[in-house]
Amino acid sequence: MTRPQVILVEDESLVALMMEDLLSELGCEVIASFAALSPAMDWLKGQSRKPDGAVLDVNLGGQMVFPLAAELAARDVPFAFATGYGALSDDRFAAAPVLHKPVDLGKLASVVGMFGKAG
Repeated sequence: MTRPQVILVEDESLVALMMEDLLSELGCEVIASFAALSPAMDWLKGQSRKPDGAVLDVNLGGQMVFPLAAELAARDVPFAFATGYGALSDDRFAAAPVLHKPVDLGKLASVVGMFGKAG
């Protein structure tokens, strides 16, 4: 069985390192990690093979990650939001899982299970 290939978008470097470790521990391969929206968008647009999933920090230094979420949704890539805030401010993604920081390993494992089912 192949490891789910996921991307991580998180602007706090220590949180990103922790998330990468947790994702690896859960059997994922973090194929790309970004701290800002623009490089993540550029990377995704340049890919011929879609990732199996993504974990997206909602607020990247004041910039919302929703354009990337829309691009992932258009490509049928499952994703989850990670946030230190309350509810999402964009109803388009109400069905996406939300991981509240600090991220619970059990909830992250459920999300990773969803990635494993990706095409």
